[in-house]
Amino acid sequence: MKLSTLTATLGLSAAASASGAKHINYTTVKGYFAQDDPSTDPSTFDYTSHNFGLLDRTYDADKIAPHTGSRNLTQWQRFHRQLEYLNANAPAHVSYKLLFMGRHGEGWHNAAEDFYGTPAWNCYWALLTGNGTATWFDADLTPAGIEQAQVAHDYWLSQYKDQKISFPDAYYSSPMTRSLKTANITFSTLPLSQAHAAPFIPEVKEGFREGMTMHTCNARRSRSYIEELFPTWTFEEGFSEEDELWTGVTAEPSVAQDLRSREALDDIFYPAVEANTTSKVQVKKRSEGHCAAPAPSSTPPAHSGNGKKIPLIISITAHSGEITSILRVINHQPFRLSTGAVIPVLVRAEEVFEPEPTTTAVWSVSAYCTAPPATSTASGCVCASSAAPVTSGYPVFATETPY
Repeated sequence: MKLSTLTATLGLSAAASASGAKHINYTTVKGYFAQDDPSTDPSTFDYTSHNFGLLDRTYDADKIAPHTGSRNLTQWQRFHRQLEYLNANAPAHVSYKLLFMGRHGEGWHNAAEDFYGTPAWNCYWALLTGNGTATWFDADLTPAGIEQAQVAHDYWLSQYKDQKISFPDAYYSSPMTRSLKTANITFSTLPLSQAHAAPFIPEVKEGFREGMTMHTCNARRSRSYIEELFPTWTFEEGFSEEDELWTGVTAEPSVAQDLRSREALDDIFYPAVEANTTSKVQVKKRSEGHCAAPAPSSTPPAHSGNGKKIPLIISITAHSGEITSILRVINHQPFRLSTGAVIPVLVRAEEVFEPEPTTTAVWSVSAYCTAPPATSTASGCVCASSAAPVTSGYPVFATETPY
């Protein structure tokens, strides 16, 4: 998926969407992680409490090769063998991957929202680039956020040493500064070469950024900034120099975010889909528009015959709202992550040989105050001096960009 090539004026017609013969259906394979269990409370669950949430259980793969010493393998080693077993025995149109989705550590926008309160943040403060003390345009990590990313790093290291966990085969990150730096702190100094694992060379993907709102924390810096920050990292094809998605005027509804999340997953599960897809998602980001699901064409099986290893374990460093969107796409129960937290999910992807229905998504404007709200209430925007919230255009008081 190349969101940077989306136009701001065109919609994808139902006829174009139907031109493809199939799409990819994602489901969560339950019974492997505590986070799949409805009785697990996301507000109190600690992913570092036990094996990232991996359940102690037996697998079908345990039965097929007892001579390899299954009883002496750790739970993670046995799970990895089960993951290989599932793919080896899957039909050509089905594949399985383990997604490790990590939310970025606390950013300055998170700290500001806690300080001002969510209603006041949404009505006024989030539309600014900062408050003179902190900057939250494309927010950086706070010291607490850095510590949270370090906790993730330390836990990966302990899991490798104690449980022989397999490191990811591929890494992806949102282009937002807080996600880029969280991914770097988490993975860049792990003993990947010692473990004969894939090197840490993430691909930066627009599809994994946070939901688009008027908030300046959702606007990204330039590609050149990211390249200077992490010169060895890669970008998806077509990644633009400047941000072509954030307008500061309209907000992206959940259905539109889910469509781009799905398309990003399509790129990961079946990379060849991107080159052969005849119609791409087009987004109209003003008052109305259409956002249609991609229609993949023929794709190779999960197990390539060209000798190239198919990544089975994927790391995605993103945002609370974006991970929530991905969970909806893969039919996982809601599981909100705290800043710096990680959730693993075993995902089954199946090519369905029928066109995906066209979905319409309208981007809308949001109400805001032109001065700091007098109060912050859960009922919504309550502007100072009983002024009515404004719903037209980009706030004239929030035009400064600190880069």
